[in-house]
Amino acid sequence: MDIKDSQKIITCILPKGRALPLVRILARDHGLNTVEINYARGVGRITPLRHRGIGETSEREILTVAVPASEADSFFELIYEAAEINRPHGGLMFLHGTTMATGFALPELPEEP
Repeated sequence: MDIKDSQKIITCILPKGRALPLVRILARDHGLNTVEINYARGVGRITPLRHRGIGETSEREILTVAVPASEADSFFELIYEAAEINRPHGGLMFLHGTTMATGFALPELPEEP
């Protein structure tokens, strides 16, 4: 990714265990190094009231990815398919622009013996 490109942010709220495989795909296959995972707890919208008590929350992973604006739609589709968002309880995702971003590039390092 060229650090001069304008950026868009893709945010996914996923069931536990789905974010790390996505990070591997995005980093290894697509060269994205602007990926972050955070963790949260919550209840779903369709969780029955009897299961919404204290301690009845489930873990979620929040994946945030900065992508070039010109490729945002294709990365959105890739993540949608790979994360299985279309399945029941598959999570949700959204895309938005940035007001400001600072680009960075990792230096090329020699291989360690």
